[in-house]
Amino acid sequence: MMRLDKFLCETDKCTRSQARDWIRQGRVTVEGETVRSPEARICEDRDLVCLQGSPLIYRKYVYYMLNKPQGVVSATADNRDKTVVELLGKDKRPDIFPAGRLDKDTEGFLLLTNDGPLAHRLLAPGRHVNKTYMVTIEHGLTREESDLLEAGVEIGEKKPARAVGIQAIDETHILLTLQEGKFHQVKRMLQAVDNHVLALKRISFGGLLLDERLRPGEYRELTEAEVKILYDA
Repeated sequence: MMRLDKFLCETDKCTRSQARDWIRQGRVTVEGETVRSPEARICEDRDLVCLQGSPLIYRKYVYYMLNKPQGVVSATADNRDKTVVELLGKDKRPDIFPAGRLDKDTEGFLLLTNDGPLAHRLLAPGRHVNKTYMVTIEHGLTREESDLLEAGVEIGEKKPARAVGIQAIDETHILLTLQEGKFHQVKRMLQAVDNHVLALKRISFGGLLLDERLRPGEYRELTEAEVKILYDA
């Protein structure tokens, strides 16, 4: 069961105060009857709720692939910077959050959802979920340096940080795959082998590739098949 005003917020993307006003104005019906109490309880997946005659469809969980741009923080609220949740515009819901984080100056695939159980599965250290980054580096890696990164390097954590895969694209670009998510991990790992990250973009997460059609700041909803891939990850 769910409060009627909360239902409106999550289906019509309105604020709680807007929802309460619409309900009190008689613009909302439940099973054909006008309800004027924002506190009224409804069965969100069974009752027919209409706003000005138009049915509202409730979805418990939503999933968005965002191509995060630089300069935006991976948070639901911030006093100084724009957040990734704000990029959802009309699709923003109060319960949506980023599953994990990308640094402020890092671009690429970020999952936005309200599915807490899935986020926990994807982010739990023991799950070994792959995350692949396109890394622009100061200079090319030697075979020995690549071997060190895959074996594990010290970055000031309890355990060495290791890559599960490294692929050289050219002299200054590599694909680096991790199963961890420590703070500034890619940058700290490259520093450990006397290199520097000039640009960083996550291109895949949990078996899904970033949609090349998404420009920085754009997003789209995941398909059912894509959500299944994340759960299987």
